[in-house]
This record gives sequence, structure tokens and C-alpha cells, in this order.
Amino acid sequence: MLTTAEALDAILASVPDAGAKVVSIDRALNRILRQSVHAERDQPPFDRVTMDGIAISHADFMAGKRQFPIQAMQAAGDPALTLEPGHAIEIMTGASLPDGADCIVPVERIAVANGAAEIEAGYAAEQRQFIHARGSDHLKGTELLAPGTRISPMDIAIIASCGLTEIAVSSAPAIRVISTGNELVPPGEPIAPHQIRMSNGPALIAMLASHGFSDCSHDHLVDDPELLKEHIGRHLDAADVLVLSGGVSMGKADFLPEVLDSLGVDVVFHKISQRPGKPMWFGLGPRQQAVFALPGNPVSALVCCRQYVIPALNAAAGLRPRPPEFASLARDVTFKPRLTCFLPVRLVYSVGGPVLAMPVHTNTSGDFASLSGTDGYVELALEQTDFPSGTPAQLHRWREA
Repeated sequence: MLTTAEALDAILASVPDAGAKVVSIDRALNRILRQSVHAERDQPPFDRVTMDGIAISHADFMAGKRQFPIQAMQAAGDPALTLEPGHAIEIMTGASLPDGADCIVPVERIAVANGAAEIEAGYAAEQRQFIHARGSDHLKGTELLAPGTRISPMDIAIIASCGLTEIAVSSAPAIRVISTGNELVPPGEPIAPHQIRMSNGPALIAMLASHGFSDCSHDHLVDDPELLKEHIGRHLDAADVLVLSGGVSMGKADFLPEVLDSLGVDVVFHKISQRPGKPMWFGLGPRQQAVFALPGNPVSALVCCRQYVIPALNAAAGLRPRPPEFASLARDVTFKPRLTCFLPVRLVYSVGGPVLAMPVHTNTSGDFASLSGTDGYVELALEQTDFPSGTPAQLHRWREA
């Protein structure tokens, strides 16, 4: 069996690039940027006033002048006026600095009467105060966003500020999630005592959507080799990525490896030295479609999706990898099998202290209800058995912070 690191490396080396497309910025949120975004102008593009008040010459103030005839009023968006010597211009926040002015006195520090503004006694005005200097944020041509960025609302503001109405982003892969098993019954349908509700499909689609992959649809197939071959073949023709759950273990009804082989899907690996999720299967279709066959147990399916499917999709989209995150175990853990343990945890925060990972017990890998309220899982190395409280462990959040 491959180790978890070897399995992820094999997947990342196999998945093809998703390609790029141009979209309007109102459709770019959560997509992966595929171009550089450069500043259209200096920011701010002019000396920007940051306080309501009056604009004056600081030299006049230093010469002892405290009363200034009001020459005019200038609001945000008005062309910059030219200040006359010995005068003041009433100014609004966001306005460009008038020519000849180099000091803003706040409105709270002045009294206006008879067309003149008087500065209160004892006020010490400084040159260039309340002026946001041109280009002090960044200069024209500065790269503000680099390829590989997942576009956030703040990034949308940057893109718009650069004058762009469209942007190149990664193409969204068409993903088909397929649940297999005779025992599965969708919510809302009558259910017999020997059957179980279908939960993996909806959960996997929700996890994919939470990471920005929304072009997903779901199908449920019973354990019949001919039916599996027919329907999976159609999905292979229509999709870029297949995510299956169930049918990959060693049981007599686990037909998926054989069916996928008959459809021309080349196996890259089958089984990983981990718990949960040991039976996971991965391969490539005839058009290099990524095919993930996850175990049917719900905890295993969710862990494998987060550990392997999401990183593969991110890499294909060109997302820049993030540095690993760690948390300290909040209590002792013993795990005896010589397998990597993916242990669900709830994060505990303290002022000035480390992030603690509180292990959450699951009653077998079918106990998906225990995952509610967890933040993710930690990865415990297969070379160890005992992990004392305080041991740092790599953290994998269900959804990236």
C-alpha cells in the first residue's frame, strides 16, 4: 500500500490542468485567478483628504495666521481648486487636495462665521496632516494579485479598482458524484428496516461546493455490473471528474474496480495505509478524467474527499498551496495499527496559548453524526503508537480558514 504522502503525490502528478476561461467579475468570486492584476493608477491617484474641515497653507499657519477667509468649497469628486494665499477652502473627506494647500484642519477645530474660518486657540496644526499621499498604497503597474489566488470579496474590490470588467480564472470542472449500493434510499422515500438513508452523495457535493466547486451532480447506482458499466460510462463521457463512494473494498458486491477497468480507466493505485479510508481507489479515464472511488463508510468518504479530492481539484485549478497548519493534541491518544490515523478534532482556543485539537470519538467509520461540530482532523504518523497531550499534529480543516 502507498503511504498517505505517496498517494497524494501520485494524484497530484496525474491530474491534468483545468485550463482557463474569462468571466465577468460578478462571476469570479471563489474562482482561481489565472492572470496577474496590475494597478491601473497610483493609489490613491491624488493626494486624498481624509478629514472634513478646511485646506490651508501650513506656511500661513506657521506665520501666525488663525483666521482664514473661505475661498470656496470642494467635495469628493470635484476637480482640485487652486488655493489663494491667506485663504482656506472648505474640504470634504475623499476630496483631492487643492493646489497650494498642504494642511487640513478638522471641522471640529474651527468655527465658521461671516465667511471666514477661525482655528481654535492652542491647536497645533502639522504640515501634511490628514492627507493620504498619492501612490502611498501602491504605484501604477504594481502587481496586486498573482495567479493562483482564490478570489475573495476583497479581491473583487481590487480587480474592479484596476478597471477590469472581466478576468481570467480556472475553468470549473464538471464533477459527477456517484453513490453505489442496493441498501441506499434517498431522503423522502419510504425505507425498509434493512435499508439506510443515502448521505454520502449530498455530503460530498456540499463539501465540494464549500471549496468552490459547484458544477456537481449526483447519481445513485445499485450494485449491478452491467448497470454500473452503462451509467458510469455515460458519466465518463460527460464529466471531467468522477467521485464514487462504495464498491471498492474486497466484498463480492464490490464491482467498481472491475467495471472501471472495462471502461478504460487506468488504475493509479488501490488502497492507502490509513484509517479511515484504507480501500480508496484512484485512476485516470480515457480522456484523463480523474476518477476517485472512495470507501462507502461516511467518515471514510468525507476524509478521503477532503484529503485527496479537494487538493487534486485545487492543484488542477492552479491554486497556490498553503503552508501546513498544526495544532497540539488536547489529550493523550493511542493508535496501535501501523496506519496513518486521520483523527477528527474540535479546535479549542485560548488567549496567548497554542491552538488545541480535542479528539472527537467516532463509533466506527460509519458514525458520521459525530463529525458535526468538528473543525477537521489531525494526521497522526504511522510510525508512532502513542501521542501524548501537547503533541503537534498537522491539521486538515474540513474547510480552509
